[in-house]
Amino acid sequence: MMISDIAYDLFTVFNALRLVCYLQQIYKIARDTTGARAVSYPTWILWTAANSSTAIYALTHPGDITLAWIYGLNALCCTIVIALTAFKQRQYHAQIGQIPPGYPNAFDYASARQRHGTT
Repeated sequence: MMISDIAYDLFTVFNALRLVCYLQQIYKIARDTTGARAVSYPTWILWTAANSSTAIYALTHPGDITLAWIYGLNALCCTIVIALTAFKQRQYHAQIGQIPPGYPNAFDYASARQRHGTT
């Protein structure tokens, strides 16, 4: 077995473990009741961009489908973290009544009907 084979195997194992960690983060955000305030949008957006660009690079340059899938899944998990965090923060602020003025409340059916003119 060559060093490059060992490096590739280690890369695969550690990225599989990274996916497990993403799932743990997603689970913790989903269970959070305080608006997921500890999640940093800039960090997760940067990770999403880095993973996405690596997936695209893997498809176009070396043509490594395994690498592309790994980084594509990483990017997907990062996107889920961002979307779920935004949802949980919005939900939390709606529950405590701290919606910015003029900002439609997505969790209020009457507000949604007013936005669409169906009242």
